[in-house]
Amino acid sequence: MPAYADAIFLGSYEWIIADPDFGGFSGIEVFDDGMGFVALSDRGAMIRGKFQRQDSVIVGVEAGPIKRLRGASSVPLDRANSDSEGLAIASDGLIYISFEWMHGLRVFGADTESTSDLITSTAFAGMQDNASLEALAIGPDGTLYTMPERSGRATQPFPVFRLMNGEWDVPFTIPRRGPYLLSGADIGPDGLLYVLERDFVGIGFRSRVRRFALDGSSEEAILETSLRAHDNLEGISIWEDTDGLRMTLISDDNFRSFQRTEIVEYRLTE
Repeated sequence: MPAYADAIFLGSYEWIIADPDFGGFSGIEVFDDGMGFVALSDRGAMIRGKFQRQDSVIVGVEAGPIKRLRGASSVPLDRANSDSEGLAIASDGLIYISFEWMHGLRVFGADTESTSDLITSTAFAGMQDNASLEALAIGPDGTLYTMPERSGRATQPFPVFRLMNGEWDVPFTIPRRGPYLLSGADIGPDGLLYVLERDFVGIGFRSRVRRFALDGSSEEAILETSLRAHDNLEGISIWEDTDGLRMTLISDDNFRSFQRTEIVEYRLTE
């Protein structure tokens, strides 16, 4: 494993809303101002919000309402089609979401209504029903990159599926290192692919972040947390302020009372 870059812990905020649809967050995108954000639930729902910050650290969240993802007919997606996992927002505001039950991507407008049928590939046919397209990221040119939670075997790397100009390919793979499974991805302002991974160890989770060039080279470890340092981190957003790159992470509480929705931030340094 390459040497670690420095990731400086800035803070953790436990986010609570008294709504039965609140929780299960699998993706987050923070806007360029570092205040506005969109968060994605793995039960086919999305919420927009704004951070309240003190000395740049999150101390509160204004958000809501929680909105169900809808198909082209404006009907909320049924359970089989609503296992939403990866989130990426294009420069024109279109929202791309990856799904791991019905393997593929859908495109949504700002109002959470789908503007496309499921965008899929024959390469996804052999994937596990609950462990496929977990992560999604979009490049500055609009190219999409999606990755499965599991690669198939502990010795087999994670394939990176690329959707460019309407065509799917696998330009590179990400090596598996240790027991970690892939849970999120984002392409930062530096043009690098950041991959969030997690490992469940009986009594809690540990998380890891690695980054790569968009050809799979230049692997660099950014963060590896101790066990139970955070909850089940699944969403990642890389953005930039006047002091440099920031990493915002969000946890999936699996709608369980003994877990929590946690928003965690780190500053990245060279």
